[in-house]
Amino acid sequence: MSGAAPVKPSPPDFSTAINNPAMMEAALALFDNRLSDAEPLLRAELKANPFNVAAMRMLAELAGRIGRLKDAENLLTRAVELAPGFIAARSNLATVLHRQNRSMEAIAVLDALAEIDPDTMGGANLRAAALGRLGDYDEALALYETVLAQLPGQPKIWMSYGHTLKTVGRQGDCVAAYRKALAFQPSLGEVWWSLANLKTVKFVAEDIAAMEAELAKPGLAHEDRFHLHFALGKAHEDARAAEAAFTHYAEGNRLRAEEMDYQADEITARVDAAITLFTPAFFGTREGGGCPAPDPIFILGMPRAGSTLIEQILSCHSQVEGTMELPDIPALAGRLGEGDAWAGSLAAMTPENRARAGEAYLERTRIQRKSDKPFFIDKLPNNWAHIGYIRLILPNAKIIDARRHPLACCFSNFKQHFARGQGFSYSLTDMGRYYADYVRLMGHVDDVLPGYVTRIFHEDVLEDSDTEIRKLLAALGLPFEDACLRFWENDRAVRTASSEQVRRPINRDGADQWQMFDGWLGPLRDALGPALTDYPKGCPA
Repeated sequence: MSGAAPVKPSPPDFSTAINNPAMMEAALALFDNRLSDAEPLLRAELKANPFNVAAMRMLAELAGRIGRLKDAENLLTRAVELAPGFIAARSNLATVLHRQNRSMEAIAVLDALAEIDPDTMGGANLRAAALGRLGDYDEALALYETVLAQLPGQPKIWMSYGHTLKTVGRQGDCVAAYRKALAFQPSLGEVWWSLANLKTVKFVAEDIAAMEAELAKPGLAHEDRFHLHFALGKAHEDARAAEAAFTHYAEGNRLRAEEMDYQADEITARVDAAITLFTPAFFGTREGGGCPAPDPIFILGMPRAGSTLIEQILSCHSQVEGTMELPDIPALAGRLGEGDAWAGSLAAMTPENRARAGEAYLERTRIQRKSDKPFFIDKLPNNWAHIGYIRLILPNAKIIDARRHPLACCFSNFKQHFARGQGFSYSLTDMGRYYADYVRLMGHVDDVLPGYVTRIFHEDVLEDSDTEIRKLLAALGLPFEDACLRFWENDRAVRTASSEQVRRPINRDGADQWQMFDGWLGPLRDALGPALTDYPKGCPA
């Protein structure tokens, strides 16, 4: 009947799951983060009963924890098909889509969820996060405030609200929101780390005691535990207690690495293959083709190398828009295939294929562009691994390599907890190898494509920002604008760990902090090899 309210689908029947010993054992294993115990139990259950949507959802959660987001998406999609009223599965599906940077699709799933259960506030937090990912900060903040007015006792929503306040530069309100979250749940490690990650908050003795008390409690969740270790590392570092700080950083990284399946050899092999493939003849025979648009400016390299500062400087220019670390190049390059397949697929791309890929990148990133400025920045650091692909699909894009002294840069990564995407950062040895591989590939690109990459050394920017900013603008073909020298006056949203640092004039805070940890950095030095000894700027004082 026209105008009738939608019929709410019946939820799935979980009675068999509740009474199933294998399912209960799998649930306990998931709670304890014993993924290797949970996975065979769930797979056996699905083999015996392919329609067990509860098992699908649990296996999807497991897949999500280890980064197999596409597997999680497929499982949750199937669960929703089988049980349209399975609200938790729909909510999880929206989360998985959001984590894959498909926030528009996540919002569509949340819209469908709201039609089924219009009174629930369960998806509002994720919707606000998705809106923030799309740059709609005012709408996101308004939604958080609406939710918190109705559900004020929700610590994770206070935390997410604080994250968005941080992004838009409302630091005082951000700290207040984080503190509110801790008042409701003092064990919430991500909030303690978020306070530490502001870089401008100094923990007092009461804070340290509170974190240590939570860490000592039995049954603390794995995620809360490693976040607390990273936060305590920062607290002790600020107090100049190097040994205690390093112990906490190392333990936080060890716990985080347990969840990862990072393989350093795969990055080394990829760089070896790229160096073999990318010869002068390879690029010379592929002149023409690709999308000719000059819009993108890629800032790439290592995380924590000064890329946010460069972006903040450039985004003050009247012709350049800052966006965020966009996931689109890795997503498009991933279509070339896994393992060794990518090199052959890249070599086989026709001029038309390359043009379509470049146009697809511009179309995918259009939603992040909020102005009519002709150029925009993509500052995903990991794009260095796809530099040959970028050259072929967007030949007129500009490339900036943000480079920082390897010890300063790598240790800054080691003490920085990344939510996802930087699996190399949880081991000093892996970190050194990753940095060395990055330097190796960029050096090869300098040889085969002279002048293609503009390299900016962080130490030079700290030493003489005026000169370096003028040189950077000239290298990009942009006229000098005085606003770029006063970058801290820019009130744009900043979505990285350096958000508060780039809202101040140039300073050396943090530049030399690695030095008090030098006694523990032997594995990093060994792994860096020539990338350390050949660094052109020497050791920062």
